[in-house]
This record gives sequence, structure tokens and C-alpha cells, in this order.
Amino acid sequence: MTYFKHDTAIVDDGAKIGQDSRIWHWAHVCAGAEIGKSVSLGQSVFIGNKVTVGDFCKIQNNVSVYDNVHLGEGVFCGPSMVFTNVYNPRSLIERKDQYLDTIVKKGATLGANCTIVCGTTIGEYAFIGAGTVVNKDVKAFALVVGVPAKQIGWMSAYGEQLDLPLSGDKTIKCPYTSAVYTLRGDTLEMSEE
Repeated sequence: MTYFKHDTAIVDDGAKIGQDSRIWHWAHVCAGAEIGKSVSLGQSVFIGNKVTVGDFCKIQNNVSVYDNVHLGEGVFCGPSMVFTNVYNPRSLIERKDQYLDTIVKKGATLGANCTIVCGTTIGEYAFIGAGTVVNKDVKAFALVVGVPAKQIGWMSAYGEQLDLPLSGDKTIKCPYTSAVYTLRGDTLEMSEE
């Protein structure tokens, strides 16, 4: 075994777990899951069958990653945040054929207790504030908060809020790295200096 699994954790036969990943207390990884290298799954995390988790992701305590959720490299899932996979669930109606894909791209942060409604895409390095409810796509580098989610700013890949308007044309350099951020209209792009 090239990864750590706590004695109370369950990893079903067939699950693919990357090197140096850590699976903590009472976590459950289903047989069809694909988990990258150096991933951390906190206490009581559930990973469904049709799930991919990219390298270097951190999934904190009490998070269930249901079928059709796909996490890119370096995604952070805060404690007790929620994914859904059916838009209009009913206990008395079988809707497993209606699962919608949820895509969370590289470096995104999903704050504690936020909810990501199925069928949405979260852009690279987006930052979802704690308690936010996301019911539509989120742009790369966007900072969103509230119920429903509303963009209030931009975040750097480093994880600091950038002093930029929501739209327009402006360039700013991250004070912590050599990254340069260019706002064109309502799209933010990052380049290395």
C-alpha cells in the first residue's frame, strides 16, 4: 500500500488511491473512486463510485463527494461543505439516471458549510465563501458569497483578495508571487512575470 489508511476507514476493493494520500477516521471510499496522489480525506468523508479527486486535494471532515463530482488538482473542500447530484430529489422517485456532473477546477476553495448544487462548474482558483449556496457556474478566480452566490471580488491563486473591479480592464501583480492578473471585461487571466 502506497498510501495511509486509518484502521477505522473503509476502502472498497477496486478504488484507485494515489501515492502518499491519507485517509482518516471513519472515511469511506467506494470501489469506483479515483483519488490522486497526496490527497487528504478527513474524518467521516465519503467518496462515491463515479468520483475523481485530483492530486493534492484536501477534503476536510464530514464531506460527502457523491457520484458525478469531479475535483481538479489542489481543490480544498472545507468542513461539512455539501455536494448534490440530483437537482430535484424525491425519496419516492428513482432519479439515478438524472445525476448531473459537477466540475471543480484546479486550485478552487470551497468554504466550510457551503453547498454546491449539481450541474455547476467552479472555475480555477475560484473562492467560495463559508455558507455560500452555489447554483450557477463560477468564473475562474471569482470570490463569491451569499445565498444564492454572488460575486463580490477576485482572488489570486495564492489565496489573497485582489484589488480589482468586477469588470473593466486592469492589470495587477500579486504582492506574494510573480503572478500578474489581467482583467479583460469580466474575465480574469493569470500569467507569470
